[in-house]
Amino acid sequence: MLRVRCMAVIGLVLLVFVVGCSSSSGDLPDLATVSGTVTLGGQPLSGASVLFESASGQGAAGTTNESGRYELYFSGETKGAEIGVNRVRITTVLNFPTPPDYKDPIPARYNESSELTVTVQAGANTHDFALDP
Repeated sequence: MLRVRCMAVIGLVLLVFVVGCSSSSGDLPDLATVSGTVTLGGQPLSGASVLFESASGQGAAGTTNESGRYELYFSGETKGAEIGVNRVRITTVLNFPTPPDYKDPIPARYNESSELTVTVQAGANTHDFALDP
């Protein structure tokens, strides 16, 4: 009896895991892969968060490496951003709590008051951002 209960519990856990972690292509908007490089003042910007937000409010994000390269992920391991016009926000990734006197080295026109927009097209997209301090 105990063995049957254990098998039932294991089966239920596996079912919840598979259903909860899977998504059908019908759940996702039309996506395209996006990667590129971010520089600030001509130098690669390491450890920056790159966020694309589509007109429908869907977001995709990535973080720059030491060379300033990023790749966007829509959800979990699903790469890409929604096809169409996207607003771009680039911010410094910080450990919390943020010091009270902290000033982001990336100007507001690239993050909370972003002026950056790009059009994501079907297929592979490369969007490089050369930010002025």
